[in-house]
Amino acid sequence: MAKTLTIAPVSRLEGHAKVTINLDDKGDVADTFVNIVELRGFEKFCLGRPVEEMPRIVTSICGVCPWSHHLAASKAGDAALGLTPPPTGRKLRELCNSIAYTEEHILHFFFLAGADYVLGPGADYRTRNVIGIAQAAPEIGKKVVRNRHLGARMLGIISGKSIHPVTSMPGGFSKPLTAGERDTALKMAEEVLEFSKWGIAWAKSEVFPKYLDAVKTVGVIKTGYMGTVRADGSMDLYDGKIRLMKPDGSFEDFEDSRYLDYIEEKVLPWSYLKFPYAKKWGEGFSMDLDAPKGIYRTNTLARINACEKISTPLAQKELEEFRKAFGRPCHLTLLYNWARLIELLYNAEYAVQLLKDPQITGKETRVSAKPKAGRGVGHVEAPRGTLIHDYETDAEGMIVNANLIVGTTHNNAPINMAVKHAAKALIKGGNYNEELLNTVEMSIRAYDPCFSCATHNLDGRVAVKIEVKGPDGQVQRTLAN
Repeated sequence: MAKTLTIAPVSRLEGHAKVTINLDDKGDVADTFVNIVELRGFEKFCLGRPVEEMPRIVTSICGVCPWSHHLAASKAGDAALGLTPPPTGRKLRELCNSIAYTEEHILHFFFLAGADYVLGPGADYRTRNVIGIAQAAPEIGKKVVRNRHLGARMLGIISGKSIHPVTSMPGGFSKPLTAGERDTALKMAEEVLEFSKWGIAWAKSEVFPKYLDAVKTVGVIKTGYMGTVRADGSMDLYDGKIRLMKPDGSFEDFEDSRYLDYIEEKVLPWSYLKFPYAKKWGEGFSMDLDAPKGIYRTNTLARINACEKISTPLAQKELEEFRKAFGRPCHLTLLYNWARLIELLYNAEYAVQLLKDPQITGKETRVSAKPKAGRGVGHVEAPRGTLIHDYETDAEGMIVNANLIVGTTHNNAPINMAVKHAAKALIKGGNYNEELLNTVEMSIRAYDPCFSCATHNLDGRVAVKIEVKGPDGQVQRTLAN
């Protein structure tokens, strides 16, 4: 008989989600849905606010990646008010961005995704977490906790706050960095760099080789990709043109202010999360595994697919090794985790490079601003993908319209497709167990999604469906508006 499997909640990610797997009469997978049932209406909260307040407001969207929203909002404010931050202000923004990246990538790989690889997808769920890793490998656990702590300390030194920052603003950065602060942060950054070098070497020798069969078979989908690149095609996480790459590797670059010419968003009734797709390709939207239409991905794997090269030497060497093994573009979903460690190394290298730059301790960090009517689009590469903030202001500099497309939102359709691919490959004839279901979850965790960031009020009305179940698990009543 047909049956429905539910994975709820999906664990070790930011936000809340469940997976619904429908089996047919043979016990094979007929369809799957990744249901995102939480809602944050930040686009509505922004209306009527001064544009200069936006960098402080939007950090409350997410406590894990507040710096990404902080900087995207600052850049949108720059554009709306016609401001160009001075070199020191820009470099302080970039420095904080790279440090925040190291903190976040350490969090995801070692705290959230790592347990599946270090302990195995079939390990007892009660120990399949960072505590289990610390117990199984205490020396690794100490390194992980210390280096993530160093990231938070550096952000505190440079900006005054590591979470919910207030220092970046339209026009630049409010707080110069003293020579003493720079020297203290540099020692910490150099330690994080050594950890990043150790981390990718350890993962390549001790972790990834054990799971190459799963990498090649679980959640594999052929899509396009999106990332940000400099004029020379090298990866950039703070600024540059957005590159939209087709599944065959051909691409087009565009300014972030033109994103509406390239991206459309679709709404489906079983998720509060929108489904962006590549409008520019002119093929519509379809999540069919055999013939997808308009589907592209963002985040770590997408960025290293989209770029021509990486500007720091150690990360570039890792990129070359990765491409030699897996090609370009690489479509293997679980390799998001490998790409994440390449980016960790890049950001650690870049943070050290910026801290050694004489301009980083300059005194001129911002330019003054005056309110005016305008529109500004600002984007950065958040750890989870291309983050776009779009603000329109009136003559008093107040927000009259706001649109946010968050990194995880771009990946909504690919996440659903990867889950379907994984479930179809793993569940046959009605046979499944906890290990197989957790392996399906791994195809979600690879994207490091932040669902709390990515949901927004669609039309002022919140669609709610409540199922009342009896003790036998059967639905007794359904309530919906």
